[in-house]
Amino acid sequence: MIGLGTYSFFWQHSSLVAEPLTLADMLRRTRELDVEVFQICDYPQLLDYSAAEARELRVVADGLGIQLELGTRGVQSDHLASYLSLAETLGATVVRSMINTADHKPSLDEAEGLLRTVLPSFEGAGVTVALETYEQVRSADLVALIEAVASPSLGICLDPANSVAALENPVEVIDRCAPYVANIHSKDFAFTRRGGWVGFTLEGVPLGTGLLDYDYLLEKVRPDERGINQIIEHWLPLGETIEDTIRLENSWNTSNLQYLRSK
Repeated sequence: MIGLGTYSFFWQHSSLVAEPLTLADMLRRTRELDVEVFQICDYPQLLDYSAAEARELRVVADGLGIQLELGTRGVQSDHLASYLSLAETLGATVVRSMINTADHKPSLDEAEGLLRTVLPSFEGAGVTVALETYEQVRSADLVALIEAVASPSLGICLDPANSVAALENPVEVIDRCAPYVANIHSKDFAFTRRGGWVGFTLEGVPLGTGLLDYDYLLEKVRPDERGINQIIEHWLPLGETIEDTIRLENSWNTSNLQYLRSK
């Protein structure tokens, strides 16, 4: 299914707005757009929720007919165990993560050991950890880790745009990762000349208008056939005003939904 997430409303729940959207607000906006999946991604304050607050959020999501997913960073066993507990409370079956955090950058062997420790609990709960493709870890290394652990509850969150910063070709990333994909972050990108033609900027654009061959991604991954959710994200730079940026963010959500629904 097609989904939205906290990155779809990145600027609207930021500290730059007088009244940032809450998670409940974002869920209601998601329902208004006729979307049934929402990924709470890189939203660390979720760990501060009491059990009652987490259950209340689940009630809101269930009442709106929205399936929740979670997203965090890191592979520390205790951290992932905390997110598994949240996933069970919220009814989420996917926890997206990344190998590194700002203060923990394990080797691939260390990451394998940490994942082996915690994944049996995920398997028992029917929850999948989806490690994202991004520039800090080569996609070949990520695939090697997935293959080494060989757990049915470990897969890849495919986001080919991220790997461009490591000079990886998106098509090659898609080819390499396709068999292991458990989640997709759907965002397009383009390079634009900086002022005075002094270098380039890599930034987001609406789906279908940039350099990502999304039709190829769909052909190789077959998300509908395999039950893999496509979560819309943006690399939307801050504009001249936060108000202008929010208008554009909402416009991108609408156009990206139209694009994915047309496929």
